[in-house]
Amino acid sequence: MTTGPQYTTVGTFTIAVNPGHVQTQTIPATTQGIADQIAERLALSDIAVSLSDVGGGRWRVEIHFADAAEKEAVREAVAAAAGAEAAAALQFGSVDATDWVRQSLAGLQPVAAGRFVVHAAHDRAQVPPNRIGIEIEAALAFGTGHHGTTRGCLLALDAICKVTKRARMHVLDVGTGSGVLAMAAARALRAPVLATDIDTLAVQTARANIRHNRAGDLVAVLRANGVGARAIRARAPYDLIFANILLGPLKRIATPLRSLAGPGGRLVLSGILPAQANAAIAAYRPLTLQGRLDVNGWTTLVLVRRRTRQPGKG
Repeated sequence: MTTGPQYTTVGTFTIAVNPGHVQTQTIPATTQGIADQIAERLALSDIAVSLSDVGGGRWRVEIHFADAAEKEAVREAVAAAAGAEAAAALQFGSVDATDWVRQSLAGLQPVAAGRFVVHAAHDRAQVPPNRIGIEIEAALAFGTGHHGTTRGCLLALDAICKVTKRARMHVLDVGTGSGVLAMAAARALRAPVLATDIDTLAVQTARANIRHNRAGDLVAVLRANGVGARAIRARAPYDLIFANILLGPLKRIATPLRSLAGPGGRLVLSGILPAQANAAIAAYRPLTLQGRLDVNGWTTLVLVRRRTRQPGKG
């Protein structure tokens, strides 16, 4: 349990969208650029970026951060990603973290993705008996299923479940956030899952969600930066790996992450814009592209490590 707000300062501005553009492509591109710039200037564990449609072709961007002294770094990141006008329009003030999170998630409807339904407690009765319900409440960690990256990963998992014949699998979830993907894989595959995140609060939130969903017998959560931790390597090789993070980190960990996949193992990569898909595929060669899903302006890739043909086999 935290002792106080994690994000005490917020910078906000609005941006106009050309009506001739598809919003689900234009808006994520802008916020992705802001997130990338912020990642270069500030500690990611102290930053959250969100956006909301305020009508009239305008979107509100909110950047929550813990240290008020970092205002100029935030302004510089916005200027580099969205232009000087957006940076000049930034308005700073203090906000209570708990209120902001609950407000941002209030009223969200259950999200269906194949056999999975991500929902809040008050929507528990709406989950059909033939679906796997994952209950998530308001929290500071990313991942309620409403974002295109999380939903893309859930749809990819649903497709993988349909063709998986292996009785026992080992699963890794890198950048677990709220733990949605880890719980979905554990419940659907009845498989042990190791979930990791660099952010302490995300780890705490994921553990709480896992206990709430009674998945603790299958899912373990570890705080880790990258994939080099001994506890991660000890469970390799993995049959299924999720990495729902940004393109930059995906490229940085490509070599060690590839090595963790066993023969026939699949990697589900997300946090990628459609224009970035080829760069991600190139970074993970020689893995083979098995599937691609585009959901709400974001791309999810399914890559597979082909089994090596043994000498003398046909």
